[in-house]
Amino acid sequence: MNHLKNWKKTFAIIYIGQAFSLIGSGAVQFSIIWWLTVKTDSAIVLTIASIVGLLPQALIGPFAGVWVDRYDRKTIMIVADGVVALSSGALAAAFLFGDPPLWFFYLVAFIRALGSTFHAPAMQASIPLLVPQEKLTQAGGWGQLVNSVSFMAGPVIGAALMGVLPLHSIMFVDILGAAFAISALLLVKFPKAPVQTVKLHLFEDLKQGLRAMRSNRPLMAVTIPVLVACVVYMPLGSLLPLLIRTHYSGTAWHSGVSEFLFAAGMAASASAIGIWGGMKRQFLMISIGLSALGLCAALSGMLPGSWFTVFAAISFIMGGTGTFFNVPYTAYIQRTVPPESMGKVFSLVVSAMSLASPAGLMLAGPVSEVVGITNWFTVSGILMFLTGIICYFVTRRYDRPAETSQPNQ
Repeated sequence: MNHLKNWKKTFAIIYIGQAFSLIGSGAVQFSIIWWLTVKTDSAIVLTIASIVGLLPQALIGPFAGVWVDRYDRKTIMIVADGVVALSSGALAAAFLFGDPPLWFFYLVAFIRALGSTFHAPAMQASIPLLVPQEKLTQAGGWGQLVNSVSFMAGPVIGAALMGVLPLHSIMFVDILGAAFAISALLLVKFPKAPVQTVKLHLFEDLKQGLRAMRSNRPLMAVTIPVLVACVVYMPLGSLLPLLIRTHYSGTAWHSGVSEFLFAAGMAASASAIGIWGGMKRQFLMISIGLSALGLCAALSGMLPGSWFTVFAAISFIMGGTGTFFNVPYTAYIQRTVPPESMGKVFSLVVSAMSLASPAGLMLAGPVSEVVGITNWFTVSGILMFLTGIICYFVTRRYDRPAETSQPNQ
């Protein structure tokens, strides 16, 4: 356990590398979407690209956790970062022969998402090996801060680079970021996690992940409202530009300000949790985050159209409330799921959330066309607020200080 004494140094090295990778990926992702927008002016093209980006996590994600729990997690992260970098390099090379066809962009989007599908659960499942249990929520706050700042910086850098460089040159930013991330991982020694040595059976291992979740009654109790909130909330992000344009009479600049403030709210909340450590009653913290997020969404649809400044402030708060429930939820999984099953559980949870996004969008699209975008935000916000209340009542009997919480209690 000596490695835990220097956990802050280890954690910092890993996340500094990840920050470079996330910023590079964010810049490239923004540049690709903008290039497709300018070249095609087609919502269908952008929709297909988004769906392709969701497919790996939705379809392959549950099985990715099986490999994460059986093989070296550090190696999986290095390979995943390398695959994403190679896909960017392939797209850059394709431009040597002219503008690549759309199917090639879709293929690159799929490969990039595939790398993230393996990288995310490997990263989350590695943190409990490197961080003391009583510090997991605090570490989660710092990790979320790095992610939030990266999400803020990536699009800004991508937009700046689009003004001076062609798309194929911007791809090398992603390659450079991946190189930093891989170098940081190589500098850190990971403790060995318990692994299963019996023959690999994908579906049997997947069942083990499901059994690990079902045996953890508090986790199941809190996961259901979190997934319900994802179904309701995920479409709001996609519909936000439409709300800004039609209700607040905004432009692209207004939309950019709103997205920047949302990410800034995530960063501020994550920073506060990183310093403070979060509430000792973790399920209460999750419930408050869900309900506060619902209130922000409802207010967004209820404000007068001339109150964009107030809406922008709410966007900041909205970003913070998302972190407020996501960090303790992740920390609880890290704290209570056995290390040999953690990758499977994280993959199952993330895949369920990935499936919630298109499910919510398929519902939100036609309904908002009928009832109006402002009414959709208002009703969705109220539903999310009530989900947070329900979450409190179904989890309060399990809630106790994070340092002592255990599953099945």
